Amino acid sequence: MSLNKTRNFGIIAHIDAGKTTVSERILFYTGFLRKLGEVHNGEATMDFMKQEQERGITIASAAICCNWREHRLNLIDTPGHVDFMLEVERSLRVLDGVVAVFCAVGGVQPQSETVWNQSQKFGTPHIAFVNKMDLEGADFDRCVEMMDDMLGANPVRYQIPWYDGEDFCGMVDLVDMKLISYKEGHNDIVDIPDFLMENAKKYRGILIEKIAEYNDELLEMFLDGNDEAITPQLI
Repeated sequence: MSLNKTRNFGIIAHIDAGKTTVSERILFYTGFLRKLGEVHNGEATMDFMKQEQERGITIASAAICCNWREHRLNLIDTPGHVDFMLEVERSLRVLDGVVAVFCAVGGVQPQSETVWNQSQKFGTPHIAFVNKMDLEGADFDRCVEMMDDMLGANPVRYQIPWYDGEDFCGMVDLVDMKLISYKEGHNDIVDIPDFLMENAKKYRGILIEKIAEYNDELLEMFLDGNDEAITPQLI
C-alpha cells in the first residue's frame, strides 16, 4: 500500500484509562480480530508479554497493523504507568497523530498531563477519546472542561453523549448530524430525535464557529448564517 495511505498513530493515556481496551476494539472493528480479548483476563492482543498479562498493565509499546477504508493503520499502544514513560517518548517520535484516552469518571489525571505534554513537544496532532462513559459518575462535560483548564487543549466536541436516565445509550455525531444508538445491543445510525435536536444544534454551532477560524470558506458561510451549505465534507 502506498505511503500516502499509511498512518502511524498511537494511543496515550493515564494508567487504567482504557488504552489497551480501546486498541482491542479498533482491531476488532477493522476486522483484524474475530474475538475481543479483555485486559483483566490477560487476553488483550496488545499485551503480549507474560508480565503484562499477569498484571493487567502495558509495560512496552506494542505495534500492530490493521486496515480501514483503503488505508493501512499502524496502531501503537503505549504504556500509561509513570515508570515506563521512555517507551511513550520513543513511540511519539514516529507517530502521525495520537488518540489521547481520558476516563469519563477521572477526567484529566496526572499521567494524562505527562503524556499530553510529551506529545506536544513533538507537535503531534491529537484526537481526544472519552472512555468509560457507561460507568457510574461519568461526566463528559466535566472531562472536556478539564482538558481546557488543565491541558490548555481548546477541545472541540464533534460528538456528544446521549443518556436515557442513568443509562448511556449512544452519541450524537455533530458532523453528520446523526444519532449513533447503542440500545438493544445494536449500533444503529438513525436521525436525531426532536428531544436531542436543540442540544445537537447548539454544539454543532460551537464546532463550526471554532473550525471556521481556520477556513475562509467556512467562516463566510458561518457569518452569513448559511448553515445548510456547510457539508460534512467541508467540516
